[in-house]
Amino acid sequence: MTDGIRLPPPSTGGEFDGESFAPLYTTAVNVVGGTARHGRASGGARSADGVLDLDLRMPAELGGDGRGTNPEQLFAAGFAASFHGALSLVARHSDFDPAAISVEATVALGRDPGDTGYLLRVDLVVRWPGVDPEAAAPLLARADSLCPYAKMTRRGTPTNVTLAS
Repeated sequence: MTDGIRLPPPSTGGEFDGESFAPLYTTAVNVVGGTARHGRASGGARSADGVLDLDLRMPAELGGDGRGTNPEQLFAAGFAASFHGALSLVARHSDFDPAAISVEATVALGRDPGDTGYLLRVDLVVRWPGVDPEAAAPLLARADSLCPYAKMTRRGTPTNVTLAS
């Protein structure tokens, strides 16, 4: 089923009894501004291990050339992958086959009416052919409660912003 890929150990939340956040994986991505001195418009993003290395470009809808990846696409990919992983885990724990699951994340960037800044809105569409919607509903709810991206959008994520010296 996994074609030689080692899946992380199953976790539906019951086996961790710690009182604080315990990192299991940490990564870092550096963004530079490029020719426009604006990471979103003409920058580049590179992970510390070099596996992610891509140009960032403003989408055409926002006045850019649209010839590169934008932050909303990266967020959509991360959210869809994370939710897919959570749902696959829940499915396996409930004796459902997760092989046919697909998750599409649509991320919209828009104005925040509260402060005239920006907000994101996310819509997830799960396709799971052959699974009864009534049987899937509790599994979707459980996946939503486990997915770290879903948690982040519901309750925020602790963020520290510092200026390096």
